[in-house]
Amino acid sequence: MSRSIPIGYALANLPRYTSYPTAPHFGPLGEAEYRGWLAGIRPEDPLSLYLHIPFCRSLCWYCGCHTSVTRSAERIARYGAALEAEAALLAAALPAHAGVASIHLGGGTPSTLGAAGLRRLFAALRARFGIRPDAELAIELDPRVIDEEIVAALAESGVTRASFGVQDIDPAVQRRIGRLQARETVEQGVAWLRAAGIRGINLDIMYGLPGQGAAQVAATARFAAELGASRVAVFGYAHVPWMKPHQNAIHTDDLPGALERLQQAETAEHVLVEAGFQAIGLDHFARPEDPMAVAARAGTLHRNFQGYTTDAAPVLLGLGASSIGGIEAAGYAQNEPNERRWVAAVEAGELPIRRGRAVTAEDRLRRRCIERVMCDFALDLAALPAALVAEVRPALAPLEADGLIDLTPDLLRVTAEGRRHVRHVAACFDAYLGTGAGRHSAAV
Repeated sequence: MSRSIPIGYALANLPRYTSYPTAPHFGPLGEAEYRGWLAGIRPEDPLSLYLHIPFCRSLCWYCGCHTSVTRSAERIARYGAALEAEAALLAAALPAHAGVASIHLGGGTPSTLGAAGLRRLFAALRARFGIRPDAELAIELDPRVIDEEIVAALAESGVTRASFGVQDIDPAVQRRIGRLQARETVEQGVAWLRAAGIRGINLDIMYGLPGQGAAQVAATARFAAELGASRVAVFGYAHVPWMKPHQNAIHTDDLPGALERLQQAETAEHVLVEAGFQAIGLDHFARPEDPMAVAARAGTLHRNFQGYTTDAAPVLLGLGASSIGGIEAAGYAQNEPNERRWVAAVEAGELPIRRGRAVTAEDRLRRRCIERVMCDFALDLAALPAALVAEVRPALAPLEADGLIDLTPDLLRVTAEGRRHVRHVAACFDAYLGTGAGRHSAAV
């Protein structure tokens, strides 16, 4: 355990740095400006698509995603049709490009579209965008909301990777987060995916949940390893009831403290590394042969709104209510978050952009620094402008004194003890931190 690191680092609230500038610093962005950004895409630029399906069958109390509960087939079908219409609008606005390298369906629970809806959606994407033969098609799944027909539809649509939300396998913890999910349900879902030929299987687990201790986290990590997952993500529960009021169902007094959270995170890492996984960045683990582990070793790992990724495309297009995309050279764009207003805009033939942030040359420089720190735990200072290095050195000095980093004139390296606190290192390059109204989750 990294007990020598002052506990104050674990107590701090910091961004997750899935973008820079981060979402609290977005402002109004109009359709015309976004269309201008799209027009600047180059013929050699590959694309990535993120599609947000916000529906769930029931509400998980820990959830921090943009979701709503519905069982209305009409509402879901209208949303699916609007996704197809938005894809058509986006495709028509694009200049020549190098095709789609990655598609990610997230939520919510994308399988609420049903087998037929998923087939239609993937067919529409293929018709509107050129999907490259080596593209990764990924989907987030709730193992309680799939069946063999849905899995068959995914396989037929070319899906190559699926992520199951596991969180914790202890029924007592599950009751306290509003998500009862038998381990047999997860096992059956994994078996269906493998039988259908979908071999890329990710499992997401959590620490910092109410009633959770290191023993429960260890048991869940062992379960993920024994199921033979390709990747395991270990996320710390972010208690943000000021943003997600349903989290008030979880009482703050029932949550583990900062030191307990740190112990739980380190316990999960120990179990997974012992089981043969390679630690990736802050909270991901992958089999050594998995493309994510290969990218981490090669220094080509990236980070975007889905977390750590092998996706190197400079253009990420967001579809669906609240989805966020980013064009590397231009900025970030977020869709209308309200489902009804998003549907109405799309049905009126509008690209439903509402918020975003144009990026400057300095933003792009700092973004590269933050991404390399988060992905590589190292940064070549000699390759940076001297003025930037001089600016951040005073902020880095306390981290060096506390053992989080090693510094030389030419290199910043995050120490083994400091890796759990890498967001503090990244924050040294954030020119906007503390200047906005946003509040962030715990750093560990």
